[in-house]
Amino acid sequence: MNRRLAAILFYDVVGFSRAMGEDETATLDSLKDTYNTIVKPLSQSHDGRMIKAMGDGGFMEFSSAVDAVRFALSMQHAVSQANHNLPERQRLTYRIGINIGDVLADGSDIFGDGVNIASRLEGLAQPGGICIHQSVRDQVGNKLDLEFKDLGQRALKNIDQPVHAFSIVMNEKAEVAAKYAEQNATGERRMLVTGRLVAGLAACLLVLLAVFWWKPRAPDVAPASVERMAYPLPDKPSLAVLPFTDMSENQGQEHFADGLTEDLITDLSRISGLFIVARNSTFVYKGQPVNIGQVAEDLGVRYILEGSVRRAGDQVRVNAQLIDATTGGHVWADRFDGDATDIFSIQDDFIRKIAKALAVNLTEEEMQEIALGQTTNLTAREIFQDGWESYLRYSAIDNARAVGRFKQALEIDPDYGRAHAALSLAYLRGCQQRWNEPLGMSVGAANAKALQALAETKSRPSSLANVAASRVHLYNERYDIAQVEATKAIAKDPNDPEGYVAMAWAMITTNQPEAGLDLMDRAIRQNPAYPNYYMLALAMAYYTLDDLEQTADILTDALEKDPKASELAAVAASVYARLGRQEDAHASIKKWLPDASQAELRAAPYTYHFPYDWQQGPETVESIVDGLHMATMPADDPIGDLVHDLKTGDKRKRIRAATILGKFGPRASGAVPNLIDALQDDVITVRKEAAIALGKIGPAAMDALPALSSLTEQRIVGHRAKKAIKQITGE
Repeated sequence: MNRRLAAILFYDVVGFSRAMGEDETATLDSLKDTYNTIVKPLSQSHDGRMIKAMGDGGFMEFSSAVDAVRFALSMQHAVSQANHNLPERQRLTYRIGINIGDVLADGSDIFGDGVNIASRLEGLAQPGGICIHQSVRDQVGNKLDLEFKDLGQRALKNIDQPVHAFSIVMNEKAEVAAKYAEQNATGERRMLVTGRLVAGLAACLLVLLAVFWWKPRAPDVAPASVERMAYPLPDKPSLAVLPFTDMSENQGQEHFADGLTEDLITDLSRISGLFIVARNSTFVYKGQPVNIGQVAEDLGVRYILEGSVRRAGDQVRVNAQLIDATTGGHVWADRFDGDATDIFSIQDDFIRKIAKALAVNLTEEEMQEIALGQTTNLTAREIFQDGWESYLRYSAIDNARAVGRFKQALEIDPDYGRAHAALSLAYLRGCQQRWNEPLGMSVGAANAKALQALAETKSRPSSLANVAASRVHLYNERYDIAQVEATKAIAKDPNDPEGYVAMAWAMITTNQPEAGLDLMDRAIRQNPAYPNYYMLALAMAYYTLDDLEQTADILTDALEKDPKASELAAVAASVYARLGRQEDAHASIKKWLPDASQAELRAAPYTYHFPYDWQQGPETVESIVDGLHMATMPADDPIGDLVHDLKTGDKRKRIRAATILGKFGPRASGAVPNLIDALQDDVITVRKEAAIALGKIGPAAMDALPALSSLTEQRIVGHRAKKAIKQITGE
């Protein structure tokens, strides 16, 4: 069994029992005819998978909410049209419910609340209508020109929490959308074949023309081997955009070339019919001699886009070529010579031509999405690009520099949506990583600035704004909003791995780690050269599942690849300590704070801050802190050292020793006699911490029951003693 996110659709016949009672044969004939001529072909054309076809309906799975809604519109329209030609007794009317959520797959079947909610929504739909969950409404967004009726929060049978439901208004707009979807479906195969033929002829012509002026990096491209690819090829055209080479004679134009590359990646990734590798994974090849076939094998893609930029003053030349790495052949090539301020329109032109060359339908809605959050001011774009590269370097100083550059870009173009979103993310990082000092403000002030910058994105939307919104709201423990915003980010930019990472954290911190693992798998596929913080999310998913061994393995591998990843070293130290690997724990905590003295190491857990809190309570983060306390102890005999301090130390050492012994849990069973003695200590805090420690040790502390029972009426210590007794006896 495995978990995944899916769009689920239920449909059934209205008044099926009545129709069967009136004319059983006619009803069954009509039902069978509807399935064979409408439901089945439309589901195939909209990438739907029939899970179960029942007597009066069925339920299906789609890869996206938009596909599910298009199918539903097409089905209702086709049924309505078919009914016009049928006698009254054979006419059937359907209702449809759609949800998107976490499902558990078992073979060809799927289960879970996501399925149950879709079933209940279908019951809310009007005859001939469609009822959808708010998550579906959010993902559809403005991709389909439809009107929706807000049904508000609805309590559904056997569903714990009310759900926010909408119905699609079945008016002229819905009819137009249905007709368009049907036409697309029926003509899909013919258009695909024709599109490939036209694209092939166009590519051949372009390549022939390119011979006269094009100078590729190498005369031949060695084909990539599909069998050697690190990942299976996606079921859609897959593309990696390599950093465009800066050929300018004057230094300082590198940001222009990088900005062009980033914009092409960002714009192409919003096309749902393409699979685009993330920027982080292609920029590792910057400034290096590149083997196109090897790049394709490393990243698991078929096509590679490469090019060069030469800028002199206000004039710029851009060369670009699209290569099919599996054949080594050129699919498309183009060149632009002109004013640098025209670069934005050239980018749009390149996007359209690349989509056409790959026989991918680029809708007007997607072109509108591509424009979201961008600027048309070249200077603002270059300053933003410089700031974005600083942000990606992931350090306190670089983060503060990024804030300054984003603010400069916004001074030039106050409506630059991506700059507002990036500014929010940089301030958030100042909170999460406690990098607030280089920003010249407190943690709380940095959080306020993150929220303030986020507010500016409301009227300047972009997928990056939704990613920022998800993370900022999650940091502020608004878990439901964080999930909604991450869903919107994925809907707007299905190729951006950061949307999947944001959703993964929203799942992990709400005790849905299995869904988080699936989302991180998708993020890593989009971004094979992923940054370190991907591994933190992956590790914490297993940590939430209480799989400490797998958590440790992930963090060990990540730290071997990058020993300077201090944010991973802290969690690794905690996990190693909880597993009893004290030497590894002590070594890892030194990686976290390499210049700290032993006294500073012992104090560090008290100020440690994890980037997020868990919705179900503080226990998850507290357990990490407990592990850090254990990791600060000497590697050879940590419990023996603590027992020594408990017996002979001063007041401060005795309090600390009793506290830390409790964090070792059952492993500290050998210290039970000493903790029993500590229950009689003159210092009430020592007695309290000793009672807590005995409770955490559990059944192995059975000998402490008489001593604990004698303390149950004491002030402060009494309720701790009662709780410890329950923990030890299991009552």
